[in-house]
Amino acid sequence: MKVAASDYDGTLLRGGKIDEETLQAVKKWRAAGNKFGVISGRDYGMLVPQLFAFGLEFDYTVCNNGGIIRDAKETVRFQAEIEPAALVAIAEEPLAAKSFHFAFSAADVTYLCHQSEGSWIEREAKEWDYPIIYIEESEIGTLKKIQQFSMGFPLPAESDACAAALNARLGDKIHAYPNACSLDITPVGVGKDQGIRTLLSVMGWDGAEVFAIGDETNDLPMLKAFDGYTLTTAREAIQKQAKEVFPSVGAMMNHYL
Repeated sequence: MKVAASDYDGTLLRGGKIDEETLQAVKKWRAAGNKFGVISGRDYGMLVPQLFAFGLEFDYTVCNNGGIIRDAKETVRFQAEIEPAALVAIAEEPLAAKSFHFAFSAADVTYLCHQSEGSWIEREAKEWDYPIIYIEESEIGTLKKIQQFSMGFPLPAESDACAAALNARLGDKIHAYPNACSLDITPVGVGKDQGIRTLLSVMGWDGAEVFAIGDETNDLPMLKAFDGYTLTTAREAIQKQAKEVFPSVGAMMNHYL
């Protein structure tokens, strides 16, 4: 059995849509007895309504960069957790002050504070009817079962700098993954590579052949771990670390059917 794992933003979703070749390739892939799912930094509630809207079939989701895994029936099969003290320490990082928001992902809700103009968390939550609970920064240490802390910056370089500072200071507790202007922070040991390994275990798919595809820095762990693929639209630095480059996710799947 083959298991395809695709990143969402910039990989499946390009130009505000999922191309028809990919939608049809997913159907053929699954009809052949293989599995397909999406592995994203997004929260489940900000991802799956879009998949339904585009008519994309899937067998699983790995959200929050491996922080939470659900099967096709929406049942949580795995959930990681950042220690509350680590959440506070992250928020206290001076370079984090420039972020448009502090967003804390739980299984079924996002907690939000430090929001300002430019935050896409509020915009997408309203568009896709996803629940947000607004909190004060003083309440961060009271949050439980948070699998990802997300930020957003005006420039990719600011996200990169904040990630480097957090990984240097708190690398024994968390890992920060920059993704263009976004910054996603998970518990140490949690990433898209480990997310796929955990997926295979909890779903009983051990031994399956994995086809991972993504286009950004936070996709590199899974591309390296599974000899994965990227797109012609990805940056050259990403393309150099991929096994092969394809024009679309569908093109990759059709090639290996």
